[in-house]
Amino acid sequence: MPLSSAPSTGALPFLDHLRQESARFREVLAEAPAGLRVPTCPDWDADDLLWHLAGVQWFWGEIAERRLTEPEQVDALEASRKERPGDRAALLAAFDRASERLHRSLSALSPDTELWMWAEDHSAAYIARRQAHEALVHRLDAELTAGVDRAPVDCRLAADGVDEVLRIMRGFEDEPGLTDHPVSGPVTIATVDAMHAWTVVPVRVTGTHPDHGELDLLRFRVSDGVADDATAQISGHAADLDAWLWNRPVTGEITRDGDAEALARVDAVLAGSID
Repeated sequence: MPLSSAPSTGALPFLDHLRQESARFREVLAEAPAGLRVPTCPDWDADDLLWHLAGVQWFWGEIAERRLTEPEQVDALEASRKERPGDRAALLAAFDRASERLHRSLSALSPDTELWMWAEDHSAAYIARRQAHEALVHRLDAELTAGVDRAPVDCRLAADGVDEVLRIMRGFEDEPGLTDHPVSGPVTIATVDAMHAWTVVPVRVTGTHPDHGELDLLRFRVSDGVADDATAQISGHAADLDAWLWNRPVTGEITRDGDAEALARVDAVLAGSID
């Protein structure tokens, strides 16, 4: 479960990326046989993957279109969720409707519009950011499933994806009732093309969370730049680092240097569940 958040980045055209990544996802799966297994989600076939992203985009489209802000409103959405269609054509149509509405509804809102969100940032801007990355990761899944070449990944979007995974999905900041202690030295994660680096310290987080009860899990303390006391470094192109952080195959080389124990602790953080 994410235990950290960060302000939304307004510099990137996330809605454009959401539309482009969703279109590529659909294009690839429209030509893929329904029963093909998804290598990165082995319990799913191609139609399961299609229905998953359709459902995700329907959910956030409901929140954006209806401007929902309260947990009770969001809980009630399940009652209006439609049954999964039984054939590919209907699945594609459901995806098209959900994807179009999500983009349209978010485009109609000011970026600072408050909406329900599980992260600390409740803005429409962050939902656009999150959904652009959601579509990108599942576009990679679709290409792997269909066995087609990976289309280029925008370098800035990928670097922002690295930032989101490290800070929000896998990061930790001080919270009441929770304590953390380092389990290794600092590790630098650096892009070779986006001119940005982060330093992460793997920490064990324990204590009682008001929403999630007793916790004992591994997360990162994250800062920008290269720390003077970094004990190891992981570097690669932004697109490969983003894929690696989401446990997706990379197309290039990721270099790992330095203290083996610190690198192993980074891997241990990434092996844990985000939910």
